[in-house]
Amino acid sequence: MKKFKKAALAAALMGMALPLGTLSATAEEATNPFFKEWTTPHGLAPFSEIENAHYMPAFERAFAESRADIDAIANNPDAPTFENTIAALDKAGKLLNKVAGVFYNLTGSHTNPEMQEIQATVSGMFSRHTNETLFNKKLFERVDALYQKRDSLGLNAEQARMLWRTHLDFTGAGANLDEAAKAELAKLNEEISGLTTKFGRNVLGATNAFEMVVEDEADLAGLPDFVIAAAASTAEDRGQPGKWMFTATRSSFTPFMTFSTRRDLREKLHKGYMARGEKGSEFDNTEIVKQILQAREKRAKLLGYKNHAEYQMADRMMGHPDRAFELLNRIWEPALERAKEERAALQEMVDAEGGDFELAAWDWWHYAEKVRKARYDLDEQTLKPYFVLDNVLQGAFHTANKLWGLTFKERTDIDTYHPDVRTFEVYEKDGTYLGLYLTDHHARASKRGGAWNNSFRSQKKVDGVETPIVVNVMSFPKGSGDVPALLSADNVGTLFHEFGHAMHTLMSDVTYDRMNSMAWDFVEFPSQIFEGWAWEPDVLRIYAKHYKTGEVIPESMIKRLQAASKFNQGFATVEYVSAALMDMAWHTRSIGDDVDVAAFEKELLDEIGLLDEIVVRYRTTYFNHAFGGAAYAAGYYTYLWSEVLSADAYATFAEEGIFNQEVAARLRHSILEPRGARDPMEMFEEFKGRPYELDAILEARGLTD
Repeated sequence: MKKFKKAALAAALMGMALPLGTLSATAEEATNPFFKEWTTPHGLAPFSEIENAHYMPAFERAFAESRADIDAIANNPDAPTFENTIAALDKAGKLLNKVAGVFYNLTGSHTNPEMQEIQATVSGMFSRHTNETLFNKKLFERVDALYQKRDSLGLNAEQARMLWRTHLDFTGAGANLDEAAKAELAKLNEEISGLTTKFGRNVLGATNAFEMVVEDEADLAGLPDFVIAAAASTAEDRGQPGKWMFTATRSSFTPFMTFSTRRDLREKLHKGYMARGEKGSEFDNTEIVKQILQAREKRAKLLGYKNHAEYQMADRMMGHPDRAFELLNRIWEPALERAKEERAALQEMVDAEGGDFELAAWDWWHYAEKVRKARYDLDEQTLKPYFVLDNVLQGAFHTANKLWGLTFKERTDIDTYHPDVRTFEVYEKDGTYLGLYLTDHHARASKRGGAWNNSFRSQKKVDGVETPIVVNVMSFPKGSGDVPALLSADNVGTLFHEFGHAMHTLMSDVTYDRMNSMAWDFVEFPSQIFEGWAWEPDVLRIYAKHYKTGEVIPESMIKRLQAASKFNQGFATVEYVSAALMDMAWHTRSIGDDVDVAAFEKELLDEIGLLDEIVVRYRTTYFNHAFGGAAYAAGYYTYLWSEVLSADAYATFAEEGIFNQEVAARLRHSILEPRGARDPMEMFEEFKGRPYELDAILEARGLTD
């Protein structure tokens, strides 16, 4: 999933930060790396020189300069033009983008308590800066004057969309409100920013705090060697050598739930994972959730919307919450029916083994793996030795080379922010340098869970050509001893997914930085389509090689893998859609002070008929997508919507050849290069040659009759 945090003016302004001004540096500032020209390869940050103490002085200076430059644009005595107003905003922001680009990447991937404290302060600074900019009356008058006569300005397509997007930034943020309403809105924005930061910190704290320590080797029953080795490594890293530790990260949780034959320990780990952020816990998020929801609702109504979901979706492909509910409910019904069939099959397996119990939520992964083994002669223990992390990465590189001729050259001499990070120069088929690609694949305590793509620098041409610097961040377990880092099938899909985001970012070909920002329910489409190549036989033969023997995955196993591709999709779909429906429900219903978060959640999940044996993918108190930031609030549905588009689009490759050069070129030209510079539905229809169809996703997930 892409967790993109635009540097300059947080979510509302994305990309409208301002240029370096003329404020002089003190002698102390002269030692700050952010105030120097970076002469590192490709302009990557000199991470080893950057200390926590450098951030606040850099932010303070950057905000001051940006404020001065905003005023200069707003007070320009010349009549507004596209260049002196819209383009001027876009080509600005060098220092603020420079500082925030580093800081916000590291707060997700390699944070520490001091940085977390800085983040809490800076989030308020960003909110105030955004408000001051979007509420600048003179600046808005210039933007609005251009917008009102947009048809007579002779703008090209990208400039026209740039003007529309900039104008919407202002009107959507309340530029048309009176002064009292603006003051109230500014206060709400700052409050929401602080609350979402606190929520995310609590989730990270709760995740790191939960530890299930195993001291008796007998309690490791059923676990394969790679899981045991990873648990031993985790225990040693956390100061308990000689023991085994399992945590609330997915990379630790899922393997244990899948393989452990100790049902009591599966229950213990499951309950610990699900209890994060609950009421009364050390990292209680319940009151924060209520405060976020109430503040978001107030803001939406102040801006003329019925609720936060309606406000959030005003500039998205879906357009309105009703359409999102329609999509989710359309998928929910067949998925729920398939999940019921799967539940029955798992219970049969329990009974066949003589288990004297009813299937519970902490049993699903374990027995699903057994049923998959029985039906397809496949299980994670059989597959995982073929999925060596380095080889899978090379498989992704191979795919990009076959589609577009790209090559990847590793650099081991470039300074990075953590020893786990690897750096690759990316070149076009003709040898032209395209951009820098970083990988940060392994879980650690300083990194939040999950996987995402981000940029240290975006591509743009408005103020001289700037090539992108992209990073894929994941949470895979490390190897241990003679066993390299091995991936689960789910991990393989994640790597290809995030690599798809990286390809989208690297292939950007826009003039204005603002056009790197897309409709949020379009963002996941290019990454999801790339997942399709992970399981193509011709790609599997490249990367799926046994870590001990080097043997290429057998053809018989590939066939079984293809046959099993739709297995357990009822569970996977229900787990996801229930979270998306819960997100939409929270953001379309009015929340009072007396709401009980746990009771509301249960009432909703009972209302939609979620099976007791399946837990919603993210419970409210650790639902970072919905409450840890702005982008996915009332927007978690976007993964499914993007999959509708990607399944339909990938069918073109399936029909015309998975490495068909003409189709690949069309995908690049119509989808990847324009990013936000064109209407996304028009882009999709140009690639596909027709509007989208829903049948492809139902077929891909095996939810058709």
